[in-house]
Amino acid sequence: MAKMLKFIDLPQAYPVKEDAKLRKKKFKEIYEGYIKNKAVEQSSRCSQCGVPYCTVHCPLHNHIPDWLKLAAEDRLEEAYHLSASTNNMPEVCGRICPQDRLCEGNCVIEQSGHGAVTIGSVEKYITDTAFENDWIKPIQLLPHQVKKESIGIIGAGPAGLAAAEQLRKQGYEIEVYDRYDRAGGLLIYGIPSFKLEKEIVQRRTKYLEDSGIKFNFNIEIGKDLSFEDIKLKHESVLIATGVYKAKKLSIEKDFYNIVPALDFLIASNKKGLGDEVPSFDNGQLNAEGKNIVVIGGGDTAMDCVRTSIRQKAKSVKCLYRRDKENMPGSAREVLNAEEEGVEFLWKSAPKDFIGNENVSEVLCSRMQLSEPDSSGRQVPEIIEGADYNIKTDMVITALGFDPENIPKMFGVEELKVTKWGTLKTEFKSMMTDIEGVFAAGDIVRGASLVVWGIRDGRDVAESIHSFIQAKNESVKKVS
Repeated sequence: MAKMLKFIDLPQAYPVKEDAKLRKKKFKEIYEGYIKNKAVEQSSRCSQCGVPYCTVHCPLHNHIPDWLKLAAEDRLEEAYHLSASTNNMPEVCGRICPQDRLCEGNCVIEQSGHGAVTIGSVEKYITDTAFENDWIKPIQLLPHQVKKESIGIIGAGPAGLAAAEQLRKQGYEIEVYDRYDRAGGLLIYGIPSFKLEKEIVQRRTKYLEDSGIKFNFNIEIGKDLSFEDIKLKHESVLIATGVYKAKKLSIEKDFYNIVPALDFLIASNKKGLGDEVPSFDNGQLNAEGKNIVVIGGGDTAMDCVRTSIRQKAKSVKCLYRRDKENMPGSAREVLNAEEEGVEFLWKSAPKDFIGNENVSEVLCSRMQLSEPDSSGRQVPEIIEGADYNIKTDMVITALGFDPENIPKMFGVEELKVTKWGTLKTEFKSMMTDIEGVFAAGDIVRGASLVVWGIRDGRDVAESIHSFIQAKNESVKKVS
């Protein structure tokens, strides 16, 4: 049995990060995997808290201290199964979760000054090892476990995939419909390969396909297939489309070389997957040789600046209206971007775009933060007379995402939306105003983290199962 609480004797050690000069030339994950003894060693630093704040601050409430102890004892197969009992994609969360804001940021030994247990890196190692050793088997249902009901899931992102797996385990026939030609949503097309290599997502998708889940790609609901047809085909329907509509700047100018972040990232990821991408090949969505300005301060902005570096941009600048301490993106991602040569212009905001057919300069306002209000929040304020210009060949806007008009797109006016445009559901059941139609993930909560999408997918799967079981019970009573 492994001795734990080694945080006093053993220093924190993340997997080796490739040198910035080398990594910025390729779209490969920048962290090496742990070697076995290092993963075991770092797991043994866990203090095995009576009240584990890492678990409390994880949206999935993963049993982190328990699988760290199993890993420290080199019981990796058991560690994987415990990890997977609460998380449908631990290998993804281990790579892209902002652990510095969630589990690791709330680790007790981090608070005591010893450096957090490297939870995400161990989580990644455990699951990668499980795949390599064939410990992860497709779902196999015995004849008596197979249910006659089928469920249609619209959206193959984290919420939809998590729900599909959970419902398949319950014995339901599952069909997933997606507008793109691959499963994964933003995991495959939004997040760059230097954070999440596409083979990782495709490996998980193959597991789901081998488990009997059917995928229908290149289908626009309301255009290629009606929502009513899906509803008639399935006992229940889940809408898990995510949010894709880019938030816009207040500057009312439409230049050819001002592009939304997601258009830029999708083009880059498709190119990396070997697809033909005319808008990349003609230079519109390609940063090579250009002075790039990215507007925004979240993780999507960090994906854009770091992608631009790898596309051999001439220069990359990031405009953000607050300071570094108030940036919403992961501090780890900001550090990686700085190491790779990105220039951050803190407390700066675009005021105007200057150019003819293309924008050639960004007029920027210098900002200052107000005194904290009653909630402690500081508001950015323009410093009058302190404007300055930046030369640019391409502007990428990364201001976040809004929901598309799903009722209009699907041709289903009975679907109700909130004042933010997200789908309205009953809080506990996650059902919309249409009986048997549920919604989960970003299309309900707004743009959020992948880990929250997985949590919502798991929760809605339970609600759908309860709904179908209750419906069956009521039919039995009537008959």
